[in-house]
Amino acid sequence: MDLNSYLKNIKKTLSKKNVYLKLIFFILSVALLAFNYNLFLVPNNFVIGGTSGLAIIIKQLFHLDTAIFIGVSGAILMILALVFLGWKETSRAIIGAILYPLFVSLTSPLANKIFPLLQLDSTLLLAIIGGSICGLANGLIYKTGFTTGGSDILMKIVNKYGKLPEGKAIFSINSIIMVFACILFGVNQFIYSIIVLWINTTMIDRILIGVSNSKLFFIYTKEEEKIKHFLMHDLKTGVTLLQAKGGFTKEENHVLMCVVANKDYYLFKEKVLEFDPNAFFVINDCYEVAGGMGRKNIVDHFRMD
Repeated sequence: MDLNSYLKNIKKTLSKKNVYLKLIFFILSVALLAFNYNLFLVPNNFVIGGTSGLAIIIKQLFHLDTAIFIGVSGAILMILALVFLGWKETSRAIIGAILYPLFVSLTSPLANKIFPLLQLDSTLLLAIIGGSICGLANGLIYKTGFTTGGSDILMKIVNKYGKLPEGKAIFSINSIIMVFACILFGVNQFIYSIIVLWINTTMIDRILIGVSNSKLFFIYTKEEEKIKHFLMHDLKTGVTLLQAKGGFTKEENHVLMCVVANKDYYLFKEKVLEFDPNAFFVINDCYEVAGGMGRKNIVDHFRMD
């Protein structure tokens, strides 16, 4: 076996291991999501949209088991996905569509035994805990690249054939479900459900993109050298010069691009305005930085000099 074949085999083995690890992680996350659903969402009628939320409504109206409704609706949606979206989209959701209702059914008896032991009198506290665990589980599921199907499939179909953006599609579908829940369970439960939904989506964002620990600055200034000096010598961070040309003035100059830690954000912003009150800058949250001349590297660089 030559070196290239050997390296290809290693890469293939590592890829398989990665897939298996993701699959195990996905299964555990789906189990956590189902357990949280039975422990916090179903007993308190927290409806946050999707087939799971619709299952709570159907249970209240027709006394149909939530796992059965989720399983049947999931099967129907998988067929629709296969017809309208193709196998590639369906393959990402089919495992979750099978596992989720199965885990909802399996974890229901355990959740029913644990819930009376919680002794939590505050519905708000139940909403916070339920929303946090829901967001954690969903975030971990999305991070593996799989989904549990449900309203995500319906959203993609609406997006593809109704020409409605995915965000608006999922918002519209979930809004209709939550309005029905508001009519059925009352305004109080509707408000608690919104709290659960907000915590859930916030947690998902934090897991998928992380917490912003720095700010990204783009600065157009006449005092380029002063700002560069302050960045490199006082804040000990790197800076990149981007060639720019004014759209109106046609004047050529540099735009400074730099990443500044959150704790230095206000200090640096004030310094920029102190150096150049007419400076134009754009600031964005920065979730991840890799490579480049970081704080540690710059400190080492100065020491070598």
